[in-house]
Amino acid sequence: MLERLSQISSHTRASATPVAAHPLDPLSAAEIKAATTIVKAAYPDKVLAFNVVSLADPRKAEFLAWQADSEKVAKPAREVDIVALEAGVSGVWEGLVDLTAGKVNSWKLIAGVQPILTSEDLIKVELVIRKDPKVIEQCVISGVPADEMHKVYCDPWTIGYDERFGNERRLQQAIMFYRSDEDDSQYSHPLDFCPIFDTETGEIIAIDIPAVRRPLSKHKHANFHSKAVAELGGYRDSVKPIVVTQPEGVSFKMTGREIEWQNFKFHIGFNYREGIVLNNISYNDHGNVRPLFYRMSLAEMVVPYGNPDHPHHRKHAFDLGEYGGGYMTNSLALGCDCKGVIHYLDAAFPDRAGEPITIKNAICIHEEDDGVLFKHSDFRDNYATTILTRGVKLIVSQIFTAANYEYMVYWIFHMDGTIQLEIKLTGILNTYIMTDDEDSRGFGTRVYPGVNAHNHQHLFSLRINPMIDGLENSVQMVDAVRDPNPVGSKENYYGNAFFPKATVFKTAGEAVTDYDGTTSRTWDMINPNKKHPYSGKPVSYKLVSRESAPLLPKEGSLVWKRAAFARHTIHVTPYVDRQFYPAGVYVPQTSGEPSMGLPEWIGDGSANIENTDVVLWHTFGITHFPAPEDFPIMPAEPMTLLLRPRNFFLQNPALDVPPSYIMTTSRARIAGTSTVESLTDKVSRLAFSETAGSACKCGNNCSGACGSSCECK
Repeated sequence: MLERLSQISSHTRASATPVAAHPLDPLSAAEIKAATTIVKAAYPDKVLAFNVVSLADPRKAEFLAWQADSEKVAKPAREVDIVALEAGVSGVWEGLVDLTAGKVNSWKLIAGVQPILTSEDLIKVELVIRKDPKVIEQCVISGVPADEMHKVYCDPWTIGYDERFGNERRLQQAIMFYRSDEDDSQYSHPLDFCPIFDTETGEIIAIDIPAVRRPLSKHKHANFHSKAVAELGGYRDSVKPIVVTQPEGVSFKMTGREIEWQNFKFHIGFNYREGIVLNNISYNDHGNVRPLFYRMSLAEMVVPYGNPDHPHHRKHAFDLGEYGGGYMTNSLALGCDCKGVIHYLDAAFPDRAGEPITIKNAICIHEEDDGVLFKHSDFRDNYATTILTRGVKLIVSQIFTAANYEYMVYWIFHMDGTIQLEIKLTGILNTYIMTDDEDSRGFGTRVYPGVNAHNHQHLFSLRINPMIDGLENSVQMVDAVRDPNPVGSKENYYGNAFFPKATVFKTAGEAVTDYDGTTSRTWDMINPNKKHPYSGKPVSYKLVSRESAPLLPKEGSLVWKRAAFARHTIHVTPYVDRQFYPAGVYVPQTSGEPSMGLPEWIGDGSANIENTDVVLWHTFGITHFPAPEDFPIMPAEPMTLLLRPRNFFLQNPALDVPPSYIMTTSRARIAGTSTVESLTDKVSRLAFSETAGSACKCGNNCSGACGSSCECK
């Protein structure tokens, strides 16, 4: 315990300079309260349940005009998106509140849609199922005693879409489980039936029961807590602590929610749906501040499951559009979720009554060692001529829990101008009961006695609004292709020629494309009006993403219709203010007829996307065939993509990063030795340096270089 406290004490918070609200800042708790108060005052005859109270992003032209001359141009008004429910009224009230003016700008009823499910909505279900007579009856049939209903649990999901019920009632489906002890993991004892719950009336309106019943498993619970590990032999004792320290503090500067780090500058937003939103990303290129991206976020995701049996076809969660990546975000723990010197940002959301709720430490900002940034050793001097530069990376992260799964989202900035998005999946598989003699038919895997984990996918939609050296951008697809001339020809005599083939998209229809691993396909966001002085190619940032699993449900399937954004790897649309959600604004209980979001915006595909303000939508993810190693809790599985500068900088932009050690040819010749040159004291103090001076018990400098043993002089 003392050792743990000692470790935690070394992981401290970084500080920020307080400033007035930035136009892109998410709503504060006070602003949420002010917005709901304005609505209640405007409509005193309505009893409203607030579903969404969130910043309406300022219109891009207004924001850029204010940013260019904040002394003369008025700051964009603070506008608030409102979604509210009224008892007895079908549909949702959708409003826009002007906080600056203190008034409701618009208020209209949207019929035939259902809003996002909040944590308050989800919590209701478990309380009701334990008391419902029909649910109790099914539990008894399954083998759960009637007096053990307090041991029955459920994961509430949106119903997806069920033609029996349509979208007039706000429904959830309860994925059922049993656990004999409060510390047990429920997922090793699933039940075989599925109640349907009306969120607004609090009733169980139906129960889906399989044709062949599967009784409650008698096998021992599979757990991952300390008692379970002790039964397996206990925790391994070979793990030695790695202590992260930054004695001189962090290399980033926070001003409100704007951050400056290693020539990058950007704003960190957050909302109920997308979670982290990165805005106004620029790079200071030796005094020339160059815009890169106006806005980036995870805009949607879908998790389709591959078992065709009813009701498993309904299991295809849109975790952002149906529940909200912000609403589900974790309060991060110091020294556990993040290590080092940490700067946290909180998040505020409304409850149904319109009162603000604060999630502490919703966003973690910290730095980590990034390994070797670049290195070269020249063999001519017995490898004495060497440069090795280590890097540091900045990480902006959140973790959200969607029922059984945890999604860890890391926006990573590198010293060479690269921006990386990494997502790690962990948590617990969604499980279904399986008898000992049952055949999964290939649609799942028996991961534990009595436990079937169905095949599924995790497909994410990344929204990127590029601003590469300005607003006029294009997108081009780049394929590695063989020279078409035959072997023996004058043009390709030895047959070894190949080159990158760039196809610039002119219309939104042309841009609907898929990943092709055979051509190492990538996509460039370019500014066609600015060319590199050496290469002659347009300045660009390249999207490198190889984990682009195709949507496996067939064309015409329910998932295919509802998740149109996932049908292809890339879509490109003209920029439209506040057009953020590729599966539509209201996702729960949509039938996919018509398909919402991207298909609507692309239309006949004729819209111009060349040399203009564009938005690139990228679908990426993995297909998961579960295995016993994923149970009872899944080791984190990462997926990643890169946004890399290409023809953007004059040369390697990280040349000015202080080296970890360096030896030149002339210095090696003078020294007459192959020993690597020692660093200056200043460089050795940098966070990424591995010089061993601090390990000397005598307190003097070390004679060894990076990674060598320490010998006190």
